[in-house]
Formats: sequence, C-alpha cells, structure tokens
Amino acid sequence: MLPSSPGAIGVFDSGYGGLTILREMRKLLPEYDYMYLGDNARAPYGTRSFDVVYQFTLEAVKSLFERGCHLVVLACNTASAKALRSIQQKDLPGLDSSRRVLGVVIPTVEALGGITKNGNIGVLGTPGTISSGTYDIEIAKFFPQYRTVSVACPMWVPLVENKEFDSPGADYFVEKYVEELFAQEPDIDTIVLGCTHYPLLIDKISRQVAGRAAIVTQGELVAVSLKDYLHRHPEMDAKCTKNGTCTYLTTENPVKFTELAEIFLDAPIAANHVTL
Repeated sequence: MLPSSPGAIGVFDSGYGGLTILREMRKLLPEYDYMYLGDNARAPYGTRSFDVVYQFTLEAVKSLFERGCHLVVLACNTASAKALRSIQQKDLPGLDSSRRVLGVVIPTVEALGGITKNGNIGVLGTPGTISSGTYDIEIAKFFPQYRTVSVACPMWVPLVENKEFDSPGADYFVEKYVEELFAQEPDIDTIVLGCTHYPLLIDKISRQVAGRAAIVTQGELVAVSLKDYLHRHPEMDAKCTKNGTCTYLTTENPVKFTELAEIFLDAPIAANHVTL
C-alpha cells in the first residue's frame, strides 16, 4: 500500500544530468520539497535497450512512490523517450491512478514554436534518445511543417562524468558532433540539447555553434512546465509538501555521488544510498 499523505516531488535520472533540471525547479519553485533519485550504479542508460531502460525506470518510480512522492518527473531524456509512455499507460493504473509521472521531452518540444524562425531543428542526444526517434516523432506531432535532424553524441556524457568537460579533449568531440549536425542541414536555426548532462558543455557548444543557431537547454523549460502543471492541477499541488527541502538518493556510493553532484549543483549536498 503506497503512502497517501502528501510528499515531496520526485525527480529521477539515470545519473547526474537530472540535477540540472532539479536546479532550475528549485530556483523557480523553491517552496516545494524535492526528492532526487539517481540510479548511478546502473548508469548510463543511453546505450541500453528499451526493455532495460523501462524496467530500471519503473523500479525507480515505484521507489519514489513508496517514499511518499505523488508526482515524479523523469529528468532524463532516455527514460522519457524509452519508458515514460509505457509507465503512464500500463503501470500507473495498477500502481495508483491518482499519481503522475511526467517527462522532459514534451516541455522541450512545446517551446520550439516560439524559438525557431525557419523550422529547421537539430537534436543532439545520447544514442538511446536519438535511436528512439522520440524527438522526431513529438516534433512532427506538434509542428508537422518542421524538419528535424539528429546526431547521437556517445562521448559527451562520459566527458562530463569524468570531469573532462572543460578539457581540450572535449573540444574535439564537441566540434565533431556539432559539425555532423550542420552537415545534415546547414540551415538549422535551433539546436535542442537532448540530454541533461549537456549544459555542462554549453560554453564549448556555444563557441562551436558560433551564432549559427539558438541553443535550447531543458532545465528552465521543464521548471516552467512543472509550475504550469501544478497551477492547472491544484489537486496534485495539494499532495506536494512545501518546506523548501531537498533529499538526495543514489544507488551508487553516496560519497562518490556527492563529489560529482556538487559540480552540477554548484553547492554542497549530502546523499544517501538506496537499493532499487
């Protein structure tokens, strides 16, 4: 039996990238309580199959529900692309039909209409997100007149998680993937960073793009979308506690998690270990 009393807003990511989403949520909605869960022991998800990502993500969602969350945000593009729809349609009715799981892809796609001028969209993401075709599908649903091209960036997450995002070696891989994108469509005017790790590479990406296109990061867009969601659903807002706290959970060693998490958050934290 899941707890029925109000609880924190759950934020899930396969690793650390979702912390860039959490940071913007807390900036825009500081009064709420948050519970961040990183499945760092099994990260990265980007190269895993649909079935494995779905199973791992479902385990994490159940864990957050059991810890009192009524609303969970999948702050991970791979989980949003490969698991969100299945969890919403297949699992929520059996777990608790009053609880909700949201993702990061739709808020990102919805914002494109106010950014692009010519409808040529580029997407940079993990191999899992790109191979899923989720951005292509969702952009076509919202904006059938747009053209979307995508490039997988398998080296960017390892660069970030090994603290090499500021190194000269990162320049090579930033140039490689950005230029692959423009080679497909030179008239791209908007680039979606379809992975929550990528904001840590934003300076290098911006220099490589060099004003050729607007760069869309997700944190602020998802935070604004969450605020709007809670405003439109007061019954869910009432189930979210508001003491301004944040709890950090990881399936990895908490000392290791904390060391890298503080780079993403630019603030000291304490984390606890959990098993899924």
